[in-house]
Amino acid sequence: MLDFKTVYECNRCLGCKTLHPQVSIINLADSRPEQDTIKFEFYAVLLIEECPNNCCCCGRKYYDYSNATMVFLTPGEIFQMSENNTLPNKGYLLAFHPDLLFQTSLKKHIKNYTFFSYRKEEALHLSQRETAQITCCFENIEDELQHPIDTHSSTILSRYIELLLDYCTRYYERQFITRENKNRVILEEMESILNQYIESGKLQNGLFPTPTFCAEKLGLSTAYFNDLLKFETGNTLQEYFQLKRLKAAKKMLLKGKDSPSFIAQQLGYPNVQYFSLIFKKIMGMSPTEYRYSHN
Repeated sequence: MLDFKTVYECNRCLGCKTLHPQVSIINLADSRPEQDTIKFEFYAVLLIEECPNNCCCCGRKYYDYSNATMVFLTPGEIFQMSENNTLPNKGYLLAFHPDLLFQTSLKKHIKNYTFFSYRKEEALHLSQRETAQITCCFENIEDELQHPIDTHSSTILSRYIELLLDYCTRYYERQFITRENKNRVILEEMESILNQYIESGKLQNGLFPTPTFCAEKLGLSTAYFNDLLKFETGNTLQEYFQLKRLKAAKKMLLKGKDSPSFIAQQLGYPNVQYFSLIFKKIMGMSPTEYRYSHN
């Protein structure tokens, strides 16, 4: 495994000049590392123009654009394009060290770009127009790298990188839209998982489903699951499950067999008073009033 601790090491191994010690854009067509995997000790953004298996290894499906693909890696992440290729056959690598962002606006909110925590199989697939825009962002960074380093370099470079990431945020939201049918299937699977969780009785012990639990069941990264759920429903899992528990409570109340106290216990509420408070806040009436009004 190649372990790139610095941008300079990455440049040297992949055959690129170091114009700035903390940021670089590398043409991948000229690099053929012999090792199977690479570990980047800095942020890495891959623009993949050509890769083995027609990008099947990056999760591209028939409903995705196929002009180019982007993968985002956090410092310390290990990457392998496929079993036979360490890096893409054609494309570009943007490498930038976290120290570049010191005292810049990007440092304050780079964690907001949650796609850095997505899996490779949850990559971003671009249209021709989107690829042209991303390429323009890369060119702006490359042009700035040609300028001698001065007191403005880090600020300007970080802003160009931030602009690139903002475009990627827009394109990922577009990808959620083009994957609407697929996302609907995922949400149906999530509903089934949550129903089984409620029926399992785990809520009685105060054990609630976490985003990581649901993501693993669905074969997704936690970050991708959270973003997908927020985009499709407008809610976090905690908010969504709160409403789902309420729906389950309404169903149990209408059966008329169980008391509000028993329902509260079954659904993991700390006590019947808290259950009644939440129920009345959302439904406008107490659990008992709701039962009588529908019977």
